[in-house]
Amino acid sequence: MRITRALKPYVPKALHPHYRKLRELVVRWTSGPKSYQDRIRAELVNYSGTANVHELPPIMNYWSNKHLVPVIKTFGFGNSIEMFRTYIARVCTERPEETCRILSIGAGDSATEINIAQWLFERNIRNFQFECLDLNPEVLDRGRSAAAKKEFADRFEFSTFDINSWKPGLQYHIILAIQCLHHFVELELLFDKIHNALHPDGFFLTDDMIGRNGHQRWPEALKFVQKFWEELPDSYRYNNGLKRTDQRYEDWDCSVAGFEGIRAQDILPLLLERFHFDFFFGFGNIIDIFVDRVFGPNFDPNREWDRDFIDRIHAADVREIESGRLKPTHIYAAMMKRPSSNPKFHKHLTPEFSVRMPDKYPGKGKSNVR
Repeated sequence: MRITRALKPYVPKALHPHYRKLRELVVRWTSGPKSYQDRIRAELVNYSGTANVHELPPIMNYWSNKHLVPVIKTFGFGNSIEMFRTYIARVCTERPEETCRILSIGAGDSATEINIAQWLFERNIRNFQFECLDLNPEVLDRGRSAAAKKEFADRFEFSTFDINSWKPGLQYHIILAIQCLHHFVELELLFDKIHNALHPDGFFLTDDMIGRNGHQRWPEALKFVQKFWEELPDSYRYNNGLKRTDQRYEDWDCSVAGFEGIRAQDILPLLLERFHFDFFFGFGNIIDIFVDRVFGPNFDPNREWDRDFIDRIHAADVREIESGRLKPTHIYAAMMKRPSSNPKFHKHLTPEFSVRMPDKYPGKGKSNVR
C-alpha cells in the first residue's frame, strides 16, 4: 500500500485509471485470504452479516418480468421457485404412500424451502420432509427459527455441512441446489455425492450461475459490456459496492477473496458428465452487469431511457446466445440419473449448446482454484 501510494506522483495523469486498478489489485492480493480455510472464514463473515441475500434491485425485476417470465411460462412455471414446487409436488402426488425426502444443499436461511413447504400445505400435500444443509450455522439458525414460526419445525432438519466430510446416509427424491453451486471448489466430489444420494427416479434441481470463473466476462462478452458502458451517464456508473464512480467498467475476479464464482464455468460441463436433463433453461450474459446489486440500483424501471437501455441489452444477449457467439451465464435445470423421456429446452438452447469451452481463448479459461 505505502509503495503504490508513494509511486502515484510519478505516474502520468492519463495513466491514473490503470494505476488505480493496479493498486486495488495489489491490495486484494496482499490483504485477501489465500487458503481454503481463509476463504471459508470470508464466506461466513459475508453471509452472516447479510440480512436478506435474495434482495435485488427493481431493474432486475423489470428485466425478468418482461423478458424471462414469458419464456419460462411456456414450460408451466414463472420462476425457479415455481419450478421447484412443480417437481416436488409431482413426486409427492405420484408417491402418496411415501415421504418425499427433499435435501437442500447450501440452504442458507431456507427461505425458499419454507416458501415451498407453505405452498405444499396450501394444496393439502403433506408427505414431505426437508433436510437443509449449509456451511454457516448462523444462517441455519435463522432458517430454524423461521420454520418454527410457520409451525413447520417437524418438517425440517438443519445441519452444518462441509462437502469433504459429508456422507449422505439416505437417498432423496429431490435434491435442491439454489444459487450455491458457484461457491464450491470440490464440484466433482459434490456432484458424485449428489448422484449417489439421488433416488433412481428422483430429480436434482438447481438455479445457478455458470458464467466465467469469478463472475468475470469472457472476452467476447466483455466487448459488448464496454460498448454499452460508454452510453451511460456518470450517475449510472456508480459502484454501489465500492461506493465510487467507475468511468470504465473493470472486470474484477469476484473469487479472489472468497468462493464467489470460484468454478462457475465448470458447473455445466460437469453436470453433463453425470446427469441427464429433464428441463434446461439458459439465459443472461451481458445484462448481468447492468441489473445486479452493484450497478443495478442506478437504474429506475419508471424511466423510459432506463427501460429502453435494458431492453436493447437483452436483445443483444438473445441474438448472440442463439447464434452461439455468447453462452448463457444462468441456468434453471432439472436433472435425473437416467435419460428423460421428454426433455424440455427453449428453442435449440440445449445444455450441450450452452457450454462455453475455455480453450476457445487459450490462457483465458484457466480455473480459479488455488
